[in-house]
Amino acid sequence: MSQLKYNMISLRFHLFCEIMKSIITIKLYLVYNEIKQQNEVHNMAFLNSWWVYLIIGVIFFYVLLQSVIFLIKSRKRALFLGFTKEQINKTISSSMVFSIAPSIAILIGLIALSKVFGPMIAGMRLGTLGAVTYELPAAINVISGVFNMNIGDTLTPEIVITALWVMTLGCIPPLLIIPFFFKKYSQKIHSVKEKDNSWNQIMMDALFLGMISAFVGYILAPKTVDGETYFSILGVIVFLTSAILIIVFGLLIKKGKADWLKNYALPLSMVGAMAMAILIASMGVR
Repeated sequence: MSQLKYNMISLRFHLFCEIMKSIITIKLYLVYNEIKQQNEVHNMAFLNSWWVYLIIGVIFFYVLLQSVIFLIKSRKRALFLGFTKEQINKTISSSMVFSIAPSIAILIGLIALSKVFGPMIAGMRLGTLGAVTYELPAAINVISGVFNMNIGDTLTPEIVITALWVMTLGCIPPLLIIPFFFKKYSQKIHSVKEKDNSWNQIMMDALFLGMISAFVGYILAPKTVDGETYFSILGVIVFLTSAILIIVFGLLIKKGKADWLKNYALPLSMVGAMAMAILIASMGVR
């Protein structure tokens, strides 16, 4: 299968998932309007309605079906290229094992999102076209920035639906931009790399630093709770803890030749930082 054909299949897959997410969001919005008319502004039972399970079940079935089809096609292609069944089975089993550790970080985000959207919608958001680094900050920004509440507070359907709209609409533009502009963009990047290959690394480093700067800004920005503005010392401590842990793991991987840590560095850093957050918060630091 050519790279272009694979990319188009992947794009159609993501478009389907995002359309289904939009359908769920629209349906939830309609249900919310009914709840609003009945003055049941704190009724969150609609997040666990039967039709939510049905639509999300269709999405999960589609995801699993595509995974199985690609697995079968890849296995046939590997056999055609001369790989033995033992090599293929070993590759599949090792991939399954090494996918467990990175999933721990996703599980942590799933638990946090489940507090707001329930387990099914949270699982749908992170199980398809979604990432912890996007979904969780998007939800928190709506809850705290627009409604001046915390993710652990008792939320209303209005807050939940607004957060879902922001998360859904935020995922759609890349799916529309890529088919129209990716070819021109990739050609431009390729021409820059041909002139000076160092620019490729510079651009990737700049992109990474830009992402980190956005998160650092979110941590350092003053927080407002009940009309009181404060600087989150707890956020800085947790940030520094995770940074120190990832640096230590990086040194162990590079200097100590602990290659097995590559897939565990991120989840271990997150768990360690969360443990530190619990410890510091118990002392009354915020």
